[in-house]
Order: sequence, then structure tokens, then C-alpha cells
Amino acid sequence: MLYYEDIEIGVIQKFGRYEVTRDEVIEFASKYDPQPFHLSDEEAAKTHFGALSASGWHTGSMTMRMIVENFKENRQAGLGSPGIDNLRWIKPVFPGDTLRCESEVIRKRSSESRPEMGITVGRITVFNQKDEPVLTMESTGLIAVRALKD
Repeated sequence: MLYYEDIEIGVIQKFGRYEVTRDEVIEFASKYDPQPFHLSDEEAAKTHFGALSASGWHTGSMTMRMIVENFKENRQAGLGSPGIDNLRWIKPVFPGDTLRCESEVIRKRSSESRPEMGITVGRITVFNQKDEPVLTMESTGLIAVRALKD
């Protein structure tokens, strides 16, 4: 299990693989972001996107899926997150794209009010199959500290 004490500033992890499908782009947009350029090829062709593109919120959701799978695979003692900062959608994501993540730990500190947890901040960058960044954000995470030994 990976605990707060095991986290090192500057460590970069590369993980995830998410294949973006047309059906999922339309399904997500239909439920949560029903703007015409996320639902219709014809409407998307009239915009600066030029083609049907995923909602930025969908891109964020795909990112979250890759992050959680990475936590499960690496057995991190995560306790949730109080939020993200500096979320940027850099390039559109299209059906047929394959996404992956890189994260770098940029800060960490012990919690003053909750000694059983530490707080980490990681810079997340999501890339498409051309290694072009499509999303960046800073994610704050809560992680358990190792139990104190007698």
C-alpha cells in the first residue's frame, strides 16, 4: 500500500489508456452537455472544432477513470479529494482519439486538523495519441498516513 510518507515531490507517473468512441461522446453529451457540436457532425462542422468533439467534462470524466484505475493498480491509500485547480481544456478530444495521463507531484503537506492524513497536489496532463496535451489540471488528494507504531 502506498501511503503519504511514500509520496515524493517531483515523481512523474505515466499511466492509463482510454479509447474515445463516437457513441460515448454522444451519450455523455446527451445527458450532461447537450451542445450541438457534441451531438451532431453537421453542427460540429460549422464550429472551430470542425468535427464532433467530446465535452470537456467528458474528457475530465475519462481522466478520472484513468486516475482511479491507476490508484487501484498501485494500491494507493487515497481518501478522496477536496477539489481541482487550474483545469484547462487545451485541445478538443475527438472520437477515435486514445488518451493517456502523466502526473507529477508538485506539493505535499501534513494535514493540521487531521493527523491521519496528508495532502498532495499533483499536476495532471492528459495526452492524445499524437502526444498532444488535451487537458491539464492540478489535483489535490487526501492520502492516509501509515499507522503510528508503538
